[in-house]
Amino acid sequence: MMDNASEIFSYKTMITRNAGFINADEQGKLRNARVFIPGIGGMGGAAFMAMLRAGIGNFIIADLDGFEISNLNRQLFCNLDTVNIHKAVAAKAQALKINPEVNIEVYHGDWTENLEEIATKSDIFVNGMDDAAAGVHLYRIAKKHGLKVIDAYASPLPSVTMVCPEDPRPEERLNYPTIGIDWKNITREMRNECLMREIEYVLVNSNSHKYVDLEIAAEVAAGKRSRFSFSTMVTMAGTMMAEEAIRQILGRAGGADYRGYFFNTHTTKTERPLSPLLANIKLYFVRKFLNKLIGE
Repeated sequence: MMDNASEIFSYKTMITRNAGFINADEQGKLRNARVFIPGIGGMGGAAFMAMLRAGIGNFIIADLDGFEISNLNRQLFCNLDTVNIHKAVAAKAQALKINPEVNIEVYHGDWTENLEEIATKSDIFVNGMDDAAAGVHLYRIAKKHGLKVIDAYASPLPSVTMVCPEDPRPEERLNYPTIGIDWKNITREMRNECLMREIEYVLVNSNSHKYVDLEIAAEVAAGKRSRFSFSTMVTMAGTMMAEEAIRQILGRAGGADYRGYFFNTHTTKTERPLSPLLANIKLYFVRKFLNKLIGE
C-alpha cells in the first residue's frame, strides 16, 4: 500500500458509484451499521468483502484458524502472503487497504465466550462459520438480544436465510439433537447429526444432488472428510448474504425468510422450500437414499 494511501483516501469518493442503488441517507445507515461476522473464510469472507466495499463502516470479525493452502480455491482474503496468518487478522489488514477508515474489531476463538458483549455492539449477525455447537450458541444469543441472523445452508447451490428473533431457530426447525442442551455440552456425535439434518433439508428442498459427486457427499455426511467447496458457489452465497444483510440494515422489503431459498445457477431458477406435505414425503425417500449411500 502506498505510504500516503490513508491521506488520499476519501470515503465519499469510494462510494460515489453507489448512487443510483442507494441514496445518501441509506449510505449513512450503512456507514454507521455494526455487523458481526463469525467465520471470515469462504462465505463469511465473501460477505465481508461485499459489505466492506458497499461502505459499511463497523465490523466485528472472528475466526478460529489461520489460512491454509487449501483455502486458496475460494476464500477471498487468502493468498500466498496470508497462508498461516490468522484469518481475521489477515482480513482486517487487507480491509484497511480498501477503506482505511473502517472500524474492525477482531476476535479469535474467544468470540464464543464474549458473544453476549459482542451482541450489545452489533446490529446484525452474518454467520460465516460451520460449527454446529457455536451456531446453536449464536442463534440463541441473537434471539435473546433481538438480533437478526443472516446465514446459508451447507449446499452445492448458493443459498441464503434471514432469521428474525421471533423465528424458529435452526435447531428447532431442522430437529437438531441439541434442544435444551448447553452449547458447550454438544458432542461430536451431535454435531454430525446436526450436519445430517441440514443435508436432508438441502436434498429435500433443492436439486443440489444433481450437481455434486454423491460418493464424496456420502463421505462428508459420514464425517469421513471435510466439506467440499467451490469458488463460484461460495462467493455467490457470500454475496447473497451481504445483499440480505444490507437489505435488513436499510429496512427494505423483500428478500429471504427464515427458511431461505436456493439459487440454481444451472437452471437460472430460484428453488424455495416445498410444502410440509411434499417435504415429508420426499424426506422419507431422501433418508433411505442417504442411509444406502453411507452404508447404514
